[in-house]
Amino acid sequence: MTELRSEPSGLAGRLDVVRERVTSAARDAGRDPADVTTIVVTKFHPVTMIEELLRLGVHDFGENRHQDAQGKASALAGRDLTWHFVGQVQGKKARQVRSYAHVVHSVDRESLATALGSADSSIDCFIQVNLTDDPARGGVDPSGLDALVEHVLGTPGLRLLGLMAVAPLGAEPAAEFARVRSLGEGIRSAAPEARFLSMGMSQDYPAAIREGATHLRIGTAITGNRPTLG
Repeated sequence: MTELRSEPSGLAGRLDVVRERVTSAARDAGRDPADVTTIVVTKFHPVTMIEELLRLGVHDFGENRHQDAQGKASALAGRDLTWHFVGQVQGKKARQVRSYAHVVHSVDRESLATALGSADSSIDCFIQVNLTDDPARGGVDPSGLDALVEHVLGTPGLRLLGLMAVAPLGAEPAAEFARVRSLGEGIRSAAPEARFLSMGMSQDYPAAIREGATHLRIGTAITGNRPTLG
């Protein structure tokens, strides 16, 4: 197990700690750490931070606000990185998000899947599952998951990677992630290649790894607190 230590203040130090903890959690679960992709969520942070993370060997970045993501993608055009859109997507913005994002983690309704579709090119996506009883939260209700899977599979230009979810506040993360893993197993008969799970954030990613997470969305544990807008 990774030794407890005081949290580092620098970006490189925080990144090293997360990498070590990901490796430790994966090995404890009998998994290959290389099978876990850490997406650094850089929302509210400047392009200069992304450039520094690139120098530190990070290639997967997450954003959840279209306007910010679009500007950063434009500023870093041609660089060796993968953009993951992890926030809610407005249907009217779907085409614009599609123009720069390599992966969309938050497909939660048929109309959005249709808007993201294309006969000309493909984009990877996850279906987001709502683990709460609040319909205002992002994600499809588990009762509607099978129908949405079928719709995504039938939409040209979408490649379904698997499921995404956020553990509800106050819930036991491990139990919620186990639920997502079970839902993921349940869609394999219809979508055998959709074997990936996007789950786990700064506060709960070791538990997510133990339950099979393949994609972690980690922000403050690596980037530190968001900058103060003055």
